[in-house]
Amino acid sequence: MTDMKLKASRTDKATFVKAYGHIYEHSPWVAEFVWHENDPQTLDTLEGLASGMAAIVDQANEAAKMKLICAHPDLAGKAAQRDELTTESKSEQSGAGLDQCNAEEFEEFQRLNSAYKTKFGFPFIIAVKGLDRQAILAAFRSRLNNDREHEFYTAINQIHKIARLRLSELA
Repeated sequence: MTDMKLKASRTDKATFVKAYGHIYEHSPWVAEFVWHENDPQTLDTLEGLASGMAAIVDQANEAAKMKLICAHPDLAGKAAQRDELTTESKSEQSGAGLDQCNAEEFEEFQRLNSAYKTKFGFPFIIAVKGLDRQAILAAFRSRLNNDREHEFYTAINQIHKIARLRLSELA
């Protein structure tokens, strides 16, 4: 149970949201709600904060979850080309080598992004840390065979994994 550098029990809401509002992509509401719904001391550890934030998302209605999923950029997509990714997404995607795709890989990412969004109505989400381009492409191809409900659940779980990884970097 790693202690967080910024302890919720020793700060105000605005400082807390500024520090943790980016953990869930473009969704500071998660940090705002976790601040209100929990005893601040339970948020002083990585486990407490990660679990508390995940619970807020899990308790959200489907529309809020869909908005959270859709806040994520396509992998190796147009936002990356235009340098419009958040600092965290840019680091994560470049760490997986997505900024070094050859023409064939880039084309496949574009095709898979389009097919996935057409089938499911939201972007493909995967925690890319520790994966390379080929592993990500393989997961992309495989998950296109799933049904929408399974992929919705998988996307939320992958978002929780991304959030935990982001929090770990701050601990």
